[in-house]
Parts: sequence; structure tokens; C-alpha cells
Amino acid sequence: MSRIVQYNRYGGPEVLDIVEVDEPHASAGMVRVAVRAAGLNNFDAKARRSPSVLPNRTLPSGQGAEFAGVIDEVGEGVTTAMLGDEVLGWSNFSAQADFVVVPASQVATKPPGLDWVTAGGLGLVGNTAERSTRAVSPQPGETVLVSAAAGGVGLFAAQLALADGATVIGTASEQNHPYLSSLGLLPVAYGPGLVDRLRVAAPGGIDAVIDNAGEETVDAAIELGVDPTRINSIVYFAGVAKYGISTVGGGGKTAENLGDLARLVAAGTVVMPIAATFPLSEVRAAYELLETRHLRGKVVLTLP
Repeated sequence: MSRIVQYNRYGGPEVLDIVEVDEPHASAGMVRVAVRAAGLNNFDAKARRSPSVLPNRTLPSGQGAEFAGVIDEVGEGVTTAMLGDEVLGWSNFSAQADFVVVPASQVATKPPGLDWVTAGGLGLVGNTAERSTRAVSPQPGETVLVSAAAGGVGLFAAQLALADGATVIGTASEQNHPYLSSLGLLPVAYGPGLVDRLRVAAPGGIDAVIDNAGEETVDAAIELGVDPTRINSIVYFAGVAKYGISTVGGGGKTAENLGDLARLVAAGTVVMPIAATFPLSEVRAAYELLETRHLRGKVVLTLP
């Protein structure tokens, strides 16, 4: 038997249970990973709270889309992975478990210098940040606004934009401003008066926006005259019809890109702080913390 995180009704963290099920096994083209760490994401919570987020989803459902661990079963026909490989990857609402079975194409080799907890939080946020950043194509000398810049995706995207040579303004709660400044960002508080604060922070204007927060950021960007084609949001999908922005998110992931991002983190080129860790058995408490928002970095579950 093995453990999985599961819910049978929609709601808050209180609907989550640790359920014992038969161990899954790797079929052709698949690998089974003994999970050592699994990251939490806000989309997990949104999908669990309301059926409108994923209308075709059926219950019971698992939780979690990113993990790191050791391959302990290899299905027929797999040539890109071997027993004992240390990997990180992504899955479809099944990562928070003792074992996860995924196509071999959804795992990348974990660099030796990357710890399990950090690796376990990379599979979704890293690829989402990379795709959303590339969607607006930051250029040297430009000014880029990144909202929710202290969160998992935002912090990663902000550093990628910095690496591209852009000046980066990041919205975040004031408690996270010193940390963002230490990374080279210009922190700005969100909330009422955002447009005025952005005018002060970027007197020459803003060239592109990587939005991880929602409508407030996009509305402010439009008011400031940012070209809608240089605005990408991973959460404000109504902005496509309203303004013509893009909404590139976590789709189109590749193991090659994930491996590249993992090496950047292992080398210290990109920093991904960990806000907190919890054992799998305390998954409710982990999501309670995540859903307070305003965290710096990732919340990650750990498994023995």
C-alpha cells in the first residue's frame, strides 16, 4: 500500500485526506518515482475549492503537480531513464503521494548540487515562469513589471527577466521588499495607489508585464500605456478578450527546459527560496499556510 493526498468534495484544506491505495506501477513508456518532495501551488487550491476551475474534473482527485524523487520502476520501452536516477518532474494532480507514475518525458535529471526540497518545488513554477517570461520577451535596457514577485512563479520570472538585462519592478507585500531589493529588483507595494507608485518607480514607463496576481496588475499596466501584446498573465484569462493580452502559463513544458532551469538553480544563478516545509501527513497545514498568500517562495511537502 502507498499514501496519496486526496479529496472527495470541494472546499478548503479541511477536505484533504491521506488515503492508502494499492501501489501504482509503471506501464510501457512510464516511470515510477518514489517521491522525496512535492511542491504546492495556488492552482492546486483553486481547483480544489471550486469545480468551475476545471469543470470536467471528476472526484475523488489527488493534489500536486510537481515532485522530485528516485526512479524505482521503469516501464517497457523507456530508454531515457534508469532505475535509481534522481529526477524532478511534473504530473497531473498526483504528485503528493509516496509514488507518482508519469511518462518518462516528464522527468529531468536532478543536478547533484540541488537539494530535494528545492527540486520538488521546481517542476511547475520553473516552466511556468520560463514560458511567461519568454511570452513578453524582455530586452536589455527595458523595464519589466512582475506582479506577486515574492511568490514561486513571480520570483523565478523576475530573475529570468533580470538575467535578460531588464530593470525589474516587483509588486509584493512590504515585508518582502528588502529581500527583493537584495536580488536587484525594485519593490513596489500592491493595492490602492498602485498606478501612482509605478509611475514613480518607472518614470520612463514600463515596457512589459509578467502578471502572476490578476486583474489589478493588468488594469494598472493598461492605464500606464503598456502594449497589451507585451503583457502576459497566468491568472487573468478574461484579459485576453478585454485587452488582447496573452495568457501563456504552464502548458508546453519539456523535460529539457526543466533540466536547464534546475541547473540554473543548482548553480545559484536563480534563487528559489523555500517558505516552509511540511511532512506529507501535515498537508492540510501546508495548504492553510499557502492560502494565506504573501509568502516568499515555495511551500513543499517532504517524504521519507
